Amino acid sequence: MKWRSARRSSNVQDIRGRRGGGGGGMKLGLGGIAAVVVIGLLLGKSPMELLGLVTQVQQQMPADSAGRGDAPPVDDEASQFVASILGETEDVWGAIFEASGTQYTPARLVLFSGQVQSACGGASAAVGPFYCPADQKVYIDLSFFDQMERRLGGGGDFAEAYVIAHEVGHHVQTLTGISGRVNAIRQRGGNVEGAEGPLVRQELQADCYAGLWAHHAQRRHAWLEDGDLEEAMNTATAIGDDTLQRQGQGQVVPDSFTHGSAAQRVRWFRIGFESGDVKRCDTFAASQL
Repeated sequence: MKWRSARRSSNVQDIRGRRGGGGGGMKLGLGGIAAVVVIGLLLGKSPMELLGLVTQVQQQMPADSAGRGDAPPVDDEASQFVASILGETEDVWGAIFEASGTQYTPARLVLFSGQVQSACGGASAAVGPFYCPADQKVYIDLSFFDQMERRLGGGGDFAEAYVIAHEVGHHVQTLTGISGRVNAIRQRGGNVEGAEGPLVRQELQADCYAGLWAHHAQRRHAWLEDGDLEEAMNTATAIGDDTLQRQGQGQVVPDSFTHGSAAQRVRWFRIGFESGDVKRCDTFAASQL
């Protein structure tokens, strides 16, 4: 992926290595477990899945990693990549919003290591990339991309771009009121999970938005290389609810889906990528996901 041709966003906040925001290696107590559960509910992720990932990361973490606080080089290649992908999301969504007579307000993206405090609460690297609607920021610990490649079977620069674009898709949903509609259902006590539920529809729409972004970015830069699209599809498959449940608990429980099956995630990314039409991403109106 020839990502260096994109404009770098100035909306990246790099706090990697800071003791206030990083420093893995701590074991979760009862309070930490409760925090993971709350964060999972706020972010639309399965708390049990998050707790399992926390345990896996803690078991594999070197004993001397706690409190090390080593900061990466300023403006390293990893941060340049993130800034370039974020800048392209700003340019693509800015043009889409302008065409509809509105103005796009960019999200900020926070790079952290180990742990971070957001307006949605504290989170560890094991949560994975997430978007917090309360402060309209995307949070990413770049070690997730290593885990994505080594443990989940995804990975590659375009796959990483897909993950970033997916989280920015949640920001678009916040700006357009979609996230508020789903949260209203949750606040009324409605069930938002399940294979056909509003939470899955919200996540699949973010996948479609990621594909739509990739469509327009490719038209602007012609930056995709052989194998790039397959990287994104492999990653979408690796993080499907059915794939993760099968790996984690040996069985698939559609009633507890929060993000959609592997096939659904691939399908909706492709709809966005092949059409480039934001109207085609209305998963809430779709009779079949």
